[in-house]
Amino acid sequence: MKPARMCLPAAALLVAVTVAACGSSSGGSAASGSSSPASAGTTAGATSGAGAGRTPDGTLDVLVTNDDGVGSAGIDAVAHALAALPATAVRIVAPAANQSGTGGKTSGGQVSHGETTTTSGLKATEVSGYPADAVNVALDDLDLKPDLVVSGINEGQNLGPVVDLSGTVGAARAAARRGIPALAVSEGLGDTYDYAPAVAQVLAWLSAHRTTLLATPAAGGQAGSSAGGSSSTLTVANLNVPNCFAGGAVRGLRELSSEAKVADPQTILTAQSCTSTATPTDEVAAFNATLTTVPARPTS
Repeated sequence: MKPARMCLPAAALLVAVTVAACGSSSGGSAASGSSSPASAGTTAGATSGAGAGRTPDGTLDVLVTNDDGVGSAGIDAVAHALAALPATAVRIVAPAANQSGTGGKTSGGQVSHGETTTTSGLKATEVSGYPADAVNVALDDLDLKPDLVVSGINEGQNLGPVVDLSGTVGAARAAARRGIPALAVSEGLGDTYDYAPAVAQVLAWLSAHRTTLLATPAAGGQAGSSAGGSSSTLTVANLNVPNCFAGGAVRGLRELSSEAKVADPQTILTAQSCTSTATPTDEVAAFNATLTTVPARPTS
């Protein structure tokens, strides 16, 4: 997919990003920053007041959700990092339990929710439903008006046709259909997970788009509407970052077209090689270095 230009509210862009994992770190990742999360105290201070809509001091309101559940390590990592940024307010609203593979499903009718905390103690709202339900609860029941929705960080890559099954992407698509810019974030499958490289890529993406996000009027129409533009033009940013637990380092970012079909679906879930120096030109094969865009609604 091509990178989102963020020309909202005419269109809420969804971009799928795959980050290079090959080679040494000398080439640099697309982002830099501390690999350690902000302290819970810092985050708590930064999150207070989120959801009040556009603020005169230039605060960026970010809604964080996912499909692995509110207790997952990935949501903790990205929420801490985002909340540690200056003038950034974060609210966490996510499924109470793991909802991987549920795509953009919604429950229909009223969905129950309640206050909880993440595993590290960040305040959050848990939703007894799907990832897309969490976005709708945040907008309709909690009356949040985020400038951006970040969905993730998911355990496992979401590439090619798998995006239609992904609850991570499903939540981002739910936001995009409401006219809200959305970034879905996934880290490649592995025996262990270090979210620092994925967090760095999220911060780089946000830094590149922050000015435009703040210049865009807060959106968020009723569920099912596309306040930001025609549903046929909405897209989502889908970031896939390699998991280099076996060695190597993130090499950088490439922008390629998303693959609607893959000859061998098993290749989508193949582990990445963070030491390879190959430069394939298709999304799945180039998982170690790809940025793509996908529509806000499934094509099939």
